[in-house]
Amino acid sequence: MSQPILEVDDLHTRFSTHEGTVHAVNGVSFTIDQGEIVGIVGESGSGKSVTALSLMRLENPGRIVDGSIRFQGTELTTASSREIRRLRGGGMSMVFQDPMTTLNPVFTVRDQIIESLKVHEKPNSQSLLDFLNAPLFSNRSEQKRKGKRAVELMEQVGIPHPAERADAYPHEFSGGMRQRAMLAIALASEPDLLIADEPTTALDVTIQAQILRELKSLNETHGMSILMVTHDLGVVSEVCDRVIVMYGGEVMETGTTDEVLSDPKHPYTKALLDCMPQNTKRKEPLNVIEGQVPDMVGGTTGCPFADRCSHTTNACTNGPIAEHDVGSDRVVKCDEIEFVSDAGVASGGDAE
Repeated sequence: MSQPILEVDDLHTRFSTHEGTVHAVNGVSFTIDQGEIVGIVGESGSGKSVTALSLMRLENPGRIVDGSIRFQGTELTTASSREIRRLRGGGMSMVFQDPMTTLNPVFTVRDQIIESLKVHEKPNSQSLLDFLNAPLFSNRSEQKRKGKRAVELMEQVGIPHPAERADAYPHEFSGGMRQRAMLAIALASEPDLLIADEPTTALDVTIQAQILRELKSLNETHGMSILMVTHDLGVVSEVCDRVIVMYGGEVMETGTTDEVLSDPKHPYTKALLDCMPQNTKRKEPLNVIEGQVPDMVGGTTGCPFADRCSHTTNACTNGPIAEHDVGSDRVVKCDEIEFVSDAGVASGGDAE
């Protein structure tokens, strides 16, 4: 079996606030194989985006206090800034959640893609002159080559009439076009792993489908691994090979997408699926999960979902919750998993 491209083991990321220390990521572990698409799903505040930022070592003002992130054999939690710069882009790239606040409003889309190309080609030594287009200092043929490559990338991600739109500014693009521009910038460095944080948020269903098709195509044609962060189970079912269900900064359940969505073991996974409109009877109100996601100030004792779960026992709130292997590459963090299994009593449960 080949070595996973990414291995995350017992990752803890925390933030210091006036109210106390927020345990945003609390012991997360998972792997991603070469060419695999993995989805992280959960409600807002579950720790999905902080996990993604931690993988890129962009967790500041948070800090990683424990755990391991190994990317292509390099331990990122102890790597130097130079090593991280070398891997960030060429190894891992990230499409951020809000392209309007991520794209630079004073540079054209072409210039921002070209900047990504320059950083990819010279990750350890970029001088000011590398980013100037002044005639006396710039290499015109090199600038033309990169400009042509920027247009090719825009076409690759589905931006219509890329040669005409390349010199537009971000505010001249629609939301879907800005998301595509962000994807083009991320792909400029030809990453082995693309982290996409809510890449279809606030887009209409037509544009969402187009973005997902582009990601799937990139995965199939380039063998690029993808980590998809989303709250949309429909997106997960459409493109992901495996899914990680997060809540309260912890992994509640993980397994193949088909298994997790068709036979959820954890009460939280089942509750998420019950909230989907297609799982609600006609003329009946939509299902909701009562309560709120915990703020994780000071961390939690026991299962973070305990106060919203109908199967909670004393054991759920008084101590650590064990992880149970319930099948091939299927793990559930719950001691009451029998209650939500449609396939009988799962191994490892200890409820009566």
